[in-house]
Amino acid sequence: MHGLEFATVRDQVAALQAKTISASELLELSLSRIDKFDGKVNAIVARDFERARTAAKEADAALARGDRKPLLGVPVAIKESFNVAGLPTTWGFPWAKDFIPQEDAVLVTRLKAAGAIVVGKTNVPVTLADWQSYNDIYGTTNNPWDPARTPGGSSGGSAAALAAGYVALALGSDIGGSLRVPAHFCGIYAHKPSQTLLPGRGQVPPRAPALPVNIDLAVVGPMARSARDLTDAVDLLAGPDTVEATAYKLALQPPRAETLKGFRVLVIDTHPLLPTAASVRTALDRIAEGLDKAGAKVARQSTLLPNLRLMAQTYMTLLMSIFGADVPPNVYTSIQSAVAGIPAGTDTPAAWRGRGLVASHRDWIQADRVRTGLSAQWRALFREFDVVLCPVMPTPAFPHDHSPDQRTRTIQIDGTPHPYQDQLVWPGLATLNGLPSTAVPIGHSPEGLPIGMQIIGPYLEDRTPLRFAELIEQEFGGFTAPPGFA
Repeated sequence: MHGLEFATVRDQVAALQAKTISASELLELSLSRIDKFDGKVNAIVARDFERARTAAKEADAALARGDRKPLLGVPVAIKESFNVAGLPTTWGFPWAKDFIPQEDAVLVTRLKAAGAIVVGKTNVPVTLADWQSYNDIYGTTNNPWDPARTPGGSSGGSAAALAAGYVALALGSDIGGSLRVPAHFCGIYAHKPSQTLLPGRGQVPPRAPALPVNIDLAVVGPMARSARDLTDAVDLLAGPDTVEATAYKLALQPPRAETLKGFRVLVIDTHPLLPTAASVRTALDRIAEGLDKAGAKVARQSTLLPNLRLMAQTYMTLLMSIFGADVPPNVYTSIQSAVAGIPAGTDTPAAWRGRGLVASHRDWIQADRVRTGLSAQWRALFREFDVVLCPVMPTPAFPHDHSPDQRTRTIQIDGTPHPYQDQLVWPGLATLNGLPSTAVPIGHSPEGLPIGMQIIGPYLEDRTPLRFAELIEQEFGGFTAPPGFA
């Protein structure tokens, strides 16, 4: 069994089919690691061990019969925000701690149909609205690389579970970087799919009806320890809510190239609204130089790139309007009063976010029209480039900061404080226009913390950033286990 705790999904499937390990043995390896390490990580917050053991026995019987489902016998973890029948869905709200849905989210259904075994659910921040993963029900999830730091959010529990070697595949979601940020902070892989590619039904707040609906900007997606596992997971999970996933494969374009030499790459590491830490820029520089040596066509700037400041303003307006829709009436009124006091000429990210919280439908329509124009600019850029490489966040994982008001928090970038919520600028780059983005590990900071980058591709051409991620992994290396966990 040694070595399989950090094996890829493909390697675990191969071992199961070769009968070098049974599904029950692989599951017990997973559960033993959770028992051993999760006291200090706190990633798996809703355990489903007994049902998992029953499922593993059924998987062993199926394997003995010669069944060959794609994930038959593979342990997986599910972000707490997805409904899993028989397990609580709380989104971190104390009032929801006793809510138990009776139906699986559609992606959970697809994983189970492929033979996967759910070991439990992973921690999230309250209402999934933070790059940290803590709440009053389940406590704080720590980064396996440094327990004093966040694993990211809101899919932080899933990323920590992967980095700690509990499972090889997990589910997450993303509206403000919630797949990509935890991947970057924990040194694993995640794919934010093109908008609408993967169905989100059943990833809903507690007690909300699990209806097929596409929430603006929001996506659901896979997290893993290898790029190829992400590609396989997207193949398995993609497809409209009412159609079998396999029926959708024909709609996905093949990758634009199969080797690094065939890719046209734009690398950007600076943003007009927020500095990028030297450690992140150094890691990206190393990749850019390596790509150039490998024969890829690499550019460090382009006039075709949409205006980064305008993208950030539009993204923050649309994102905050979603959050504003759920603010209690009395709070909404107080926000309106505060926003009315912002001088008319104030043109800062904080002002954009405040105005976005109380944006009118007229404001939303105008921002959406700007987004439409930016989409056209992205399409023009992707006629000249195949992928855009950029930071996921301005720094590696930062220390826990549970200050109640995120507006008062700061992030230290090379020793200088900056507004915490301004970090939205990098995740928003792909999110605003629904573009696919694959987060991959590319190195470590001088302190030994993981550093990742995002590979942004053309809309509905997810196979292009996914294939590029595979090539990056082959050329430069990928996941490494945190110290003390191997």
